[in-house]
Amino acid sequence: MEDGFDVGARLRQLRQERQLSQRELAKRAGVTNSTISLIELNNVSPSVSSLKKILDALPISISAFFAGDEPNHPSPFYRAAELTDIGDGQLIWKLVAARRPDRRMSILHERYPPGSDTGEDMLEHDGEEGGVVVTGQIEITVNGEVSLLGPGDAYYFDSRLPHRFRNIGDEECILISANTPPTFSDGGQELHHA
Repeated sequence: MEDGFDVGARLRQLRQERQLSQRELAKRAGVTNSTISLIELNNVSPSVSSLKKILDALPISISAFFAGDEPNHPSPFYRAAELTDIGDGQLIWKLVAARRPDRRMSILHERYPPGSDTGEDMLEHDGEEGGVVVTGQIEITVNGEVSLLGPGDAYYFDSRLPHRFRNIGDEECILISANTPPTFSDGGQELHHA
């Protein structure tokens, strides 16, 4: 998750604004009561898929969860340190222009350490997504079709098809991806790859 961002306090704030108990939020999200409690106390860093389940139950998008105020006339340029990390502590997904108003696409710089995985539950969400592998290898499953992609290889598919990303190699995989409509918007879209 983003450095210095208090995930627990933000989740507690949103839950309380909606007048939900930890138990009720856990029930809606399909997680245990202790999961909500541990996250709110910052005793555990939630996986992207767990956080997404919880935020869907509120409902709020990932970018709205992490959002702050962006100037009315944002710069067209973003330094590496300004990208918002929306990963889960293992997967590093840096979102370009996370707080830009009226953003119509999501662009991510993704890092998958060896052994990392978006999870056994296949992902599905509205839109299309595509990307290019920069370094390493990534195994991508889309609607039952599996391929191992390396540097320079690319993918593009309808995100409503069940999909999963896994680094089965022994070196980090870096890829650049994009999807539309933006899956990290305030429009309630689901998280890319989660």
